[in-house]
Amino acid sequence: MRSMRRVLALVAVLLATASPALAADYPNRPIHWVVGFTAGGPNDIVARTLGPWLSDYLGQQVIVENRAGSGGMLAANAVVNSPADGYTIMFVAPNNAIGASLYKKLPFDFLRDTVPVAGIMRLANLMVVPPSLPVNTVAEFIAHAKANPGKLSFASSGNGTSVHMSAELFKAMTGTEIVHVPYRGSSGAYPDLMTGKVHVLFDNLPGSIEFARTGKLRALGVTTAKRWDSVPDIPAIAETVPGYEASVWYGIAAPKGTPPDVVAVLNKAVNAALADPKMVARLAELGGVPMPMTAAEFGKLVTEETDKWRKVVEFAGVSVE
Repeated sequence: MRSMRRVLALVAVLLATASPALAADYPNRPIHWVVGFTAGGPNDIVARTLGPWLSDYLGQQVIVENRAGSGGMLAANAVVNSPADGYTIMFVAPNNAIGASLYKKLPFDFLRDTVPVAGIMRLANLMVVPPSLPVNTVAEFIAHAKANPGKLSFASSGNGTSVHMSAELFKAMTGTEIVHVPYRGSSGAYPDLMTGKVHVLFDNLPGSIEFARTGKLRALGVTTAKRWDSVPDIPAIAETVPGYEASVWYGIAAPKGTPPDVVAVLNKAVNAALADPKMVARLAELGGVPMPMTAAEFGKLVTEETDKWRKVVEFAGVSVE
């Protein structure tokens, strides 16, 4: 018994001293940043905007990896099962909070199996339609949809994304019948949207804003409760549908068990990037506002958003097996 106590004591000492040593040497090889959607989509655009800055700051390459499928759940599952050493991190967005209640048989619990690292930015989704659709306002779209029940379709970047749930909430609050057409990331939806094969998309601003600015798509409204500062001429959907709100946020998480000192290194790097005027300007071009946070603050946000979206999932009456 005494020898067992000595062994346990030695293990405790080794564990207590391992984290500072790891952090002091971290990072000493490339970091893989997993994005759960296809290249060219809004999450990917932001990750590839921030990645080179973080690579320079940390002295190691931050490699963006796209693992699309199941509304980002495939990527989340891959990350939670990765070594908790800070070399595999995950791009986090509302789909992670939504998936906790939308998917009925997930092999992981996002809140339980990850640790929060940092916030990145806040932004809106933008409701866009093809120029060929005979509507110019949210009110006209609602009237058109009600006159053609089940004949219009909305694209999404996959089940359980904010892009999907923004549309489901819109349908539930307006009493419209619009068919869901999921894609493996919103970038794949744009060719079909511009040609009118699908009729509406509620995509994150970084993915949709340039198409709206160049006239390839028509912007009808933003999903935030009020007009968004970077696109003040576009009405909030809530101006037509009181109470409607589906704002978006981005951040980073890591597998559960990632040492706190490693999390601190990453959090400091991200917050330093968000304090760089050039990065702030670039995020503004993408329609976003920097969201610097401590790891604990970001964790609180994800917890609150998980509860919020559970209520929306129940209200909209949707689920995925």
